[in-house]
Amino acid sequence: MNHHTPHPSSLAGHPAADARFAQRRALLAAAAAGVLGASLPLHTTRAASPLQTKARIVIAGAGAAGLTTAAHLAQRLDGARITLIDARKPHFYQPGFTLVGAGLKPSSYVVSATADYVPRGVELIEANVAEFDPDAQRVTTDAGQAITYDFLVVATGMQLEYGLIQGMDTDLIGQHGIGSIYHGPAAAQATWQALSEFADRGGRGVFLRPDTEMKCAGAPLKYTFIAADHLTRRGTRGKAELTYNSNNQALFSVPIVSEKVRMLFGERGVHIRYGRVLTAIDPGRRIATFKTADGLEEQDYDFIHVIPPMRAPQAIRNSPLPWSADAQPAWAAEGWMEVDRGTLRHTRYPNVFGVGDIAGVPKGKTAASVKWQVPVAVDHLVAQIQGTTSDALYTGYTSCPLITRLGRAMLVEFDYNNNLMPSFPGVIAPLEELWTTWVMKTMALKPTYISMLRGRA
Repeated sequence: MNHHTPHPSSLAGHPAADARFAQRRALLAAAAAGVLGASLPLHTTRAASPLQTKARIVIAGAGAAGLTTAAHLAQRLDGARITLIDARKPHFYQPGFTLVGAGLKPSSYVVSATADYVPRGVELIEANVAEFDPDAQRVTTDAGQAITYDFLVVATGMQLEYGLIQGMDTDLIGQHGIGSIYHGPAAAQATWQALSEFADRGGRGVFLRPDTEMKCAGAPLKYTFIAADHLTRRGTRGKAELTYNSNNQALFSVPIVSEKVRMLFGERGVHIRYGRVLTAIDPGRRIATFKTADGLEEQDYDFIHVIPPMRAPQAIRNSPLPWSADAQPAWAAEGWMEVDRGTLRHTRYPNVFGVGDIAGVPKGKTAASVKWQVPVAVDHLVAQIQGTTSDALYTGYTSCPLITRLGRAMLVEFDYNNNLMPSFPGVIAPLEELWTTWVMKTMALKPTYISMLRGRA
């Protein structure tokens, strides 16, 4: 916590102060709800009572998007056979990985049980979907079980491809100065240990993002800021050189945010190298190799934060569901699902929807996007069961509480057109480094996220 900022507990004990603290706490909770989508999009409609139906609905994937979808369908339908398919028993609160990697939370903070969030009446099959056959309206699990459906919601998330970086292995995380918060809770904890050792002595820190679509595109920037602040607090910032390698010519997809980050990196002494993509790593020599427009470039490091390429799971890539190379070459290569960006409905299979990270849309690979995507997709699915239509639209809402130092963060919210979409204009300025946003990120977002999984946020 920034030592210039009084902790709210220091205000307790005085009636007026207690009232202000209560108001502030309520505001933070409301702000967190806003970032995850405090209410349904204005064009979404809800049935007054559950719709009676015998529809068979399969949800592939029980992460944030799949569980939220199951909750909404269970609330809106009565009599439907809803089947949730996912082999992973633990549920990971992925927005918290950065906090674990920053030394702010234990790894247990981000771990719970998938089964705890499965709504009553929804069947959970603990397996993975190995084959999608939308023409036959059937999925087959890796255990060989075939399940037919009337409607399919794909919420498989994405696949981390560490193996596409030569010399990289997830067993290396936490060793040889290598960190990577994305691999899971244990990896985030090991990354914190590696960063802490680096912050004690200084040296050369290398940061990057992959040249693919990725979940939470702000995380690479956050972790760079976090590293810089830990060095500063330990008095070793002058002994360290930090370099951020951008895969293209920008730091963030929204131009005004990219410029703000560029200015902050300049103030904090972070060097920027554009057009660099990590292709190989030599742990023994501590050298990272980047592809550039002029060929390969080696960068030595004492600490490196590796973020792997990301793409759709193999079962999706091998199915008819992804975008075609003619329509969306980059998305086709990575296997993202071909869905209408407003309705999340598959453009060739009208009884199939894609939500969460797997959806091939210009924005939306965050937990906040899930909260806005799912009600839209569910509304169209329910309308189709009723034989009607829905005018619900997902406009690309995405948010990123972008940590810029320990105790400060910027709340970045935007849509498909890169318009800033502040949930609380005049209360939380979108590009200001605020303690309020920091507390919202570190304290208020997780309870709201859990409410989202239960269909209550």
